[in-house]
Amino acid sequence: MGKLPRTIIWENGIVKMVDQTLLPKKLKIIECRTVDEILDAIKSMKIRGAPAIGVAAAMTIAMVAKQNENESKQILISKIYETIDKIRNSRPTARNLFWAIERIIKVIDLRKDSIQIVNDIINEALRIAEEDVLMNMRIGEIGEKLINDGDNILTYCNAGTFATVYYGTALGIIRSAWRNNKKIHVFIAETRPQLQGARITAFELKAEGIPLTLVTDNAIGFLMQKKKISKVFVGADRILCDGTIYNKIGTYTIAVLSKVHNIPFYVAAPSTTFDLQSRVDDVKIEERSADEVVKVLSRYRIAPKSINVLNYAFDITPPSYVTGIITEKGIILPPFNENIPKILGIS
Repeated sequence: MGKLPRTIIWENGIVKMVDQTLLPKKLKIIECRTVDEILDAIKSMKIRGAPAIGVAAAMTIAMVAKQNENESKQILISKIYETIDKIRNSRPTARNLFWAIERIIKVIDLRKDSIQIVNDIINEALRIAEEDVLMNMRIGEIGEKLINDGDNILTYCNAGTFATVYYGTALGIIRSAWRNNKKIHVFIAETRPQLQGARITAFELKAEGIPLTLVTDNAIGFLMQKKKISKVFVGADRILCDGTIYNKIGTYTIAVLSKVHNIPFYVAAPSTTFDLQSRVDDVKIEERSADEVVKVLSRYRIAPKSINVLNYAFDITPPSYVTGIITEKGIILPPFNENIPKILGIS
């Protein structure tokens, strides 16, 4: 895919990832050799996006397992579960992180010796990464059929290669449409306060050669009013069984505006993002540092010192505002509480 690398890779026990805080100025690969380095990368958003965070969680456990493969089984298992506890507390809202942990736990067979356990964990982490790529490409293949020649598409935050291992969800759909020679134009909302749209999505689409226009977040309603937007495609960090969507703060606002202006609002996510057990009140919405709001990219202060700040990382979009959810298993339409288990193949 052009010059863009994979967001995260495993190389001889070292976890390598793109430092997304440096985009668009610099495309730099950093190497993580300790749990604390990866946890810092997750918390500081050097790596971000629900699918990418899930893979980072799996590879962190694999890294610790590899580092302790010569220890007794008791010490190895203790180190693994200590790592799991730390990862669980890194970012609370994205479902893929917890899904990846659950999947790694399932392959830990205490009847095997330490080396076999380590190999099983590493192989499962690598499978999770490869499956993410295949799911994203399938989402792109399915979702691009919703895009017509001449569409002006709005996307928010970054649901592209850098939010996944490779290719992307919402941007994967846009990318697939472009590669199928559909004449499209993409409006990118800047996505305050960390500017993932301006910094990362614009970087990705520019690298692909896809026509784009960057707009401020508060211009979205006016663009819709002027009939500049044909369709909206966003990603998701968690989806409940009734179709409730958790995504970057501001997504709910866009969904409401889309409904008012009769614009299709689509969510793209792999099946790994679905949480079919939790209810709305069960999900914790992450609150992040005030520095992200009172300073531009946590550096240049734009607000007075010592003021109260509320910085939610995500919001909640009710299913009534969602036109459809695009997964690698198909497009899910309302009623979601009936069609989500049907499309995902869950009885």
